[in-house]
Amino acid sequence: MSLADELLADLEEAGDEGEDGLYPEGEEGDSDGERSQGRMEGGLEDIPEEMEVDYSKAESVASIAKLRNSKQFSDIMEKISEYIGKQRKNSDVSGPVEADPEYRLIVAANNLTVEVDNELNIIHKFTRDKYSKRFPELESLVPDSLDYIRTVKELGNNLEKCKNNETLQQILTNATIMVVSVTASTTQGSQLSEDELKQLEEACDMALELNQSKHRIYEYVESRMSFIAPNLSIIVGASTAAKIMGIAGGLTNLSKMPACNLMLLGAQRKTLSGFSSTSLLPHTGYIYHCDVVQSLPPDLRRKAARLVAAKCTLASRVDSFHESSDGKVGYDLKEEIERKFDKWQEPPPVKQVKPLPAPLDGQRKKRGGRRYRKMKERLGLTEIRKHANRMTFAEIEDDAYQEDLGFSLGQLGKSGSGRVRQAQVNEATKARISKSLQVNARCSLFSQLCLVYVVPYISARRFIANRGRCRSRA
Repeated sequence: MSLADELLADLEEAGDEGEDGLYPEGEEGDSDGERSQGRMEGGLEDIPEEMEVDYSKAESVASIAKLRNSKQFSDIMEKISEYIGKQRKNSDVSGPVEADPEYRLIVAANNLTVEVDNELNIIHKFTRDKYSKRFPELESLVPDSLDYIRTVKELGNNLEKCKNNETLQQILTNATIMVVSVTASTTQGSQLSEDELKQLEEACDMALELNQSKHRIYEYVESRMSFIAPNLSIIVGASTAAKIMGIAGGLTNLSKMPACNLMLLGAQRKTLSGFSSTSLLPHTGYIYHCDVVQSLPPDLRRKAARLVAAKCTLASRVDSFHESSDGKVGYDLKEEIERKFDKWQEPPPVKQVKPLPAPLDGQRKKRGGRRYRKMKERLGLTEIRKHANRMTFAEIEDDAYQEDLGFSLGQLGKSGSGRVRQAQVNEATKARISKSLQVNARCSLFSQLCLVYVVPYISARRFIANRGRCRSRA
């Protein structure tokens, strides 16, 4: 081994030695933090292995779920009990905040919540595999893991408890209880033995105890959110900030998340049980249900959740670098959010109502001019067509053509003189010529007459005169 390798090994050993061995360095991106982040972001390495395991043959839940009895879990819970009664401020911290014992405890507690969630998933799968022998359809009817565990503990071997059970009504909705009751009456499951019931009861008790410890960690982290993430707490509140930071696996993991993933933290899968999906809210997590978003009308809540998630991402990145410890960035982001909320809820501008025109208006001017008169002359009815369309009352006329039955020439050619009347001049469309235009027209007409008659006459006289002179000279 080279000298560089020895130095790296010594540094790794020194980094693993924390105070009392309680605080994993997950905040700095070590192996534990990366593992928790991997489980948070989908668990691509752990989940497939757990899905392949069949827990129905396990002897007890303690053989597969060992977190509750571990030294790390008990030590962290003891430290939380010590610190929970001491309220500290940022001024009490001397030196970098990462070196403070309570800050490292908060980080360790956040990482522990991820471990608790993984442990609850293992216990849920153990309970499901064991209880599928008695009621295999219950898994599809109650998708939530904790609700499933509470239901299993309440029912046990006696499925008749579904009817008129007050404890079960506090766990499930009335619609789900009705579906579970109907399905339980037709299930093909068999009775469980005493040992199997004892194993299931032990697993349910362990799951409920772990869930209670997780809520206790959330309460402690929530009370210290102004110490660890002041800007994030100002935007969404300490409770929501603690929940999203706990499910993300720490402040550093939360700061690395995009806003679209941050908005989905805390989303739960729900079953419809054959009922309407009108009240179903997909892709809604802790941010959607926080007070900031719920204060808006329902049609603006999804849009508001996207905006709040984006600002929470910025605030978490500021907090992860321990800047703006007084919360100034958080206040600025919250003011920007409130300004946009007010802008969205502004009423539309009042439309100016134009009064109707007076009903006694004079006749409006119609289009006129030479082009319009020419068009009327071109498309208007001629006198011949008017005579052809005019018919005599109570007189059967001869057909103009043998093939066209009913087509006649009307009164065309039946007038006394045999001539068509001259077209009447319409005074409305008659052209009105000004006096100056009339003078110009007369001058132009006189000049044209001169060109036609006078000029040739003068030219001819001159030609005759010139010809006479030529002959006299000769």
